[in-house]
Amino acid sequence: MNVFDILDRLVAFPSVAGRANGDIASWIEAHLAEQGAKVTLLPGPEGDRSNLFATIGPIDVSGYILSGHMDVVPAGEPQWSSAPFTLRREGERFYGRGTTDMKGFLAAALAAVPHLAGLRLARPIHLAFSYDEEIGCRGVPHLIARLPELCAKPLGVIVGEPSGMRAVRGHKGKAAARVIVKGRSGHSSRPDLGLNAIHAMADVLSAAVIEAERLRHGPFDTTFEPPYSSLQAGVIAGGQSVNIIPDTCALDLEARAIPRVDPASLLAPIKACAETVTAEGFQVEWMPISAYPALSLPQDAALAGLLHELTGEAPLAAVSYGTEAGLYQAAGFDAIICGPGDISRAHKPDEYILASELAACQRIIEALGARCSA
Repeated sequence: MNVFDILDRLVAFPSVAGRANGDIASWIEAHLAEQGAKVTLLPGPEGDRSNLFATIGPIDVSGYILSGHMDVVPAGEPQWSSAPFTLRREGERFYGRGTTDMKGFLAAALAAVPHLAGLRLARPIHLAFSYDEEIGCRGVPHLIARLPELCAKPLGVIVGEPSGMRAVRGHKGKAAARVIVKGRSGHSSRPDLGLNAIHAMADVLSAAVIEAERLRHGPFDTTFEPPYSSLQAGVIAGGQSVNIIPDTCALDLEARAIPRVDPASLLAPIKACAETVTAEGFQVEWMPISAYPALSLPQDAALAGLLHELTGEAPLAAVSYGTEAGLYQAAGFDAIICGPGDISRAHKPDEYILASELAACQRIIEALGARCSA
């Protein structure tokens, strides 16, 4: 199968994050097994979805991991010009949910496997495909925990998120959480008999706004835009009617941290403020939603040099979006981003990838194989 045929099969699986992924994982497992790869499915604790790890070449020698996620965001937008889970080609463009983010990379890696298998690799190339990346990188930590039993410590991890095949050395870390305030309902004419959860949440929201403004004053890292950590309130919901005292209010918060700053620590002042509301008789729940660390690969790292040679361009210092690469680095492995497509096309109707981008990605993976061959 060529890269386009493989992409067609992958897009046909509606592998939306948070749902069972046995169909796509099993298809990839069977496809790789046909090529002679050593494949392991790694069920997650949810019980209905799995990570996948495969090796081409020797297991007991250090090599490189090609990392990607099998899940996609939902495709319910009415603006799609065609069925989102059916690959559609128009000239050089291949339309479908996940074509850019990031089944295009998976397809290029899988299409390169027969070539890699024929090289008699002295150093292995591994494929690490995860689940539930789109809802907070929830699957890959379970895969990373199993790496010591699956392979020798890798020389580097290439995360194939869409970057226009330009390697990227860094991104910010992220933490998100939901705070729920529960009060007591009643008729709005008797506010003295109820506990207004929206009013109580006002203090929490105010704390978030104050903290967001404080972060604008540093610390700074000019690698990023903006060059400081940030915090925002993204969703707030509560109440039923203007004449009912609202008994529940929920607020979703997100923090993005420059390297060497713990993203979760940025939410701590808001959590502390929320806890003070309990003194007024309210109940408060704090629910972490997602978290991943920043990525910061040194400019002189061997992995950065390798990608410079393979792509012909010096790696970019950083991008604004986040990936699983920070989790690999936190586990002690050098990691870098490099994949086909443009992030601006992701998470929107008529997502697409170019045939030339898929071909370029496959060429670079095969060139990596040549570097690893005997």
